Amino acid sequence: MRIAAVEVRALAAPLTRPYTIAFETTEAVEMVLVRVVAEDGSVGLGTGTPAEAVTGESFAACRAALADHDWLVGGELESWPRLLAELARRWPAAPAARAAVDIALHDLWARRLGRPLVDLLGRCHDALPTSVTIGIQDVAHTLAEAEEHVGRGFRVLKIKLGHSLEEDLERLRRLRERFPQVALRTDANQGYSLAQLGRYLPAVEPLGVEFTEQPVPPASLPALAHLPAEQRARLAADESLHDERDALRLAAAPVPCGIFNVKLMKCGGIRPALGIARIAEAARLELMWGCMDESVVGIAAALHAAFASPATRHLDLDGSLDLARDPARGGFVLQAGVLRTVEAPGLGVELA
Repeated sequence: MRIAAVEVRALAAPLTRPYTIAFETTEAVEMVLVRVVAEDGSVGLGTGTPAEAVTGESFAACRAALADHDWLVGGELESWPRLLAELARRWPAAPAARAAVDIALHDLWARRLGRPLVDLLGRCHDALPTSVTIGIQDVAHTLAEAEEHVGRGFRVLKIKLGHSLEEDLERLRRLRERFPQVALRTDANQGYSLAQLGRYLPAVEPLGVEFTEQPVPPASLPALAHLPAEQRARLAADESLHDERDALRLAAAPVPCGIFNVKLMKCGGIRPALGIARIAEAARLELMWGCMDESVVGIAAALHAAFASPATRHLDLDGSLDLARDPARGGFVLQAGVLRTVEAPGLGVELA
C-alpha cells in the first residue's frame, strides 16, 4: 500500500485567554494541518505548531518545509519508519513540520491496523492527571484563574514565572494558602539568573512546589549539576532539551536536572520523542510531556507517546483547551483533570 496524497493546510486560531510567559505574550496560534491519504482512502492526521523562540523555526519556515512534500507521495506505507528517518534528513531545522508528518503517519499506521496507537507502541499507562497553566499576571488574577481551574476539577496547576522573583514568590505563597491540597509546578522559561535561582529554591521548599521547569538559560544549565541532588531532582529541562542528542548530553553525569520535558514540536514527532524517552528511562530520569498551544491532534499524539513510556510521571497537555477554534475533535477524554486516550483506531481524532 502506497501514499496516494499529502495535503497541507495553514490555520490560525485565536486563544480564548491570551497569556504571558517570561519572554513573550501569546494571543493567537498559527498551525499547519497535514492529511496523509493512502491508496485505499484511509487518512492519517497530523498538526504542527512551530515555536520560533524555542526552536528557531518560524511559521514561514514550517510551511516552506511542508511545501516540499511530493517525495512522500508513492512511498510504501509498510516502510513508513524509513520515511520518518528521511524527514530528519530533509527538514533538519523544521521540527514542527517533521512532527506534523510524523504524527499523521503514526495515526495512519494505527488506523489501518484498527488499534489505538498507544496499544501498538506498548501501553504503560491508562490515565494520568495533567497540569493546567496560569500565565504571568498579578496576584488577584492568578488566584481568580486558579479558582476557575480548580472548580473545573484540575488538581495540578503550573505557574509561569520569570519577570520578578519577589512577585513570583508572593503569587506562589498566596496560591498555597488558598489551595493547600492542589499540586503546584512552576516554569520560569529561562527567566532567572543563577543568583536568583539560589534565592528561589529555598524559598519554595516550604510551599511544596513539585518541580520547576527551565529556571535558567540553556548556557547556565550545566552549573546546576553542582546543586544538591534533592534540588536537581526537582528541576526539569525544557528549552535545553530539543532532541536525542540533547537528551544524551543531559543524561550524562553529573546530571543537572531530574526531569525531561518532552514536546513533539521541539523534537520532531513521536518517533524522536520515544527515543528521548528511552534515554530518560535508561538514566532513571522522569519524563514530563508538554506541548505548545496546539490542536487536539498534537495533544492526542503526545498523550499516546507519553502512555507508551514507563518513565512518564507528569503531563502538561493543556495546549488545546484555550483554542477558540480547533480543526479537529476527539483524541482524548479529560475528566476531573485526568487524561485518558479514547478507544478508537489511531489517535482517535477527526476533523471538526
